[in-house]
Amino acid sequence: MTTRRSFLKHTGGLMALAGASPVMATAVAPETTAAAPAEDLFKLGMAGYTFVHFKLDQALEMMRKVDVRYLCIKDFHLPFNSTDEQIAAFHAQLKASNVTGYAVGPIYMKTTQEIDNGFAYAKRVGVKLIVGVPNEDLLPYVEKKVKEYDMRYAIHIHGPDIKLWPNASSVIDAVKNLDPRMGMCFDMGHDARFGDDPIADLKKYADRIFDIHLKNVSAASKEGKTCELGRGIIDVPAFVDMLRKIKYSGSCSLEYEKDMKDPLAGIAESVGYFKGVCDSTKKRKS
Repeated sequence: MTTRRSFLKHTGGLMALAGASPVMATAVAPETTAAAPAEDLFKLGMAGYTFVHFKLDQALEMMRKVDVRYLCIKDFHLPFNSTDEQIAAFHAQLKASNVTGYAVGPIYMKTTQEIDNGFAYAKRVGVKLIVGVPNEDLLPYVEKKVKEYDMRYAIHIHGPDIKLWPNASSVIDAVKNLDPRMGMCFDMGHDARFGDDPIADLKKYADRIFDIHLKNVSAASKEGKTCELGRGIIDVPAFVDMLRKIKYSGSCSLEYEKDMKDPLAGIAESVGYFKGVCDSTKKRKS
């Protein structure tokens, strides 16, 4: 089958043999190839809570099917009291599936003992990021542990469902004068359900956003439910554009809370949509 490129190459050769003019030869010169767009700084991951109804091997199989390679570890897959041998076996299981555990949590922390346990657990697991839900009066103690362990601590927001940490500004107001390693796990869906603008908040609080729960929702209200990433009210292409503008270099971890006992179809649709948005907008800007 003759392609346009092979036709031009062939006719260019014939014209050269026939003594074609330089002008004519230039007209049929091979096309130049545009430079490849730069790679994004952020990574696509999975929030462990997505797999609350599944064993680790089942979760990793779903991740393999959609080619996602970063996991925020939940304690139902790696319990707090795991031995060093169990932790090593856990990481080996992840590595066999080409998955890296990059953080632990969310971990609810209502006492100083639970904070101690959470930080010790993260250190033994070998991560430098905790996604936590601490009582507000315990923030000074969390800050002490952040300094002691040299870890980042990302407070997870939960929208209008509970009074503790409902949106981005509630976290920032509480940590803005604390150690800069204390910040937020920005759940974009819950931020939208609270009635805020997740794209504006992503820009406004960029310096304190250490992790992102990638999520879309059906409504900007308490009644809003998690839905496939491309079907909700949040403008995901605009969100991706903002990720690039702020040079976000952390993980965007899909937390899929619809059909949680049979989530693979929705996960696959959401991952495919996000990757497609990233690819198409990257090409548009290159």
